[in-house]
Amino acid sequence: MNLKKDKQKVLGEVFDEKRIAGFLAGEAPEGINRDYHLLERAYRSMRVENFATFVQLFQAQGLDLDSPGPDGKTLLARINEHRLGDDYSEILKAAGARS
Repeated sequence: MNLKKDKQKVLGEVFDEKRIAGFLAGEAPEGINRDYHLLERAYRSMRVENFATFVQLFQAQGLDLDSPGPDGKTLLARINEHRLGDDYSEILKAAGARS
């Protein structure tokens, strides 16, 4: 049997504002704070400049930058543990997030 991927990895994907806003939709898995889930999903999927736009849209919806994840940490606290998270951390701090 020959298995092959049905999707190719796309590098340099374009995220326009409509696509970025799409990350505000959806439900979180059971037991996970929805605001945290949306924020983390955007962080894991977007480049820095797209994430900055997402955070603005996220706040405009009245969502909570300081919502806790499953371990009780905010996304900012988690990003501060990542070696390459400085730019994302700065975006969250500038928007008023606390660790």
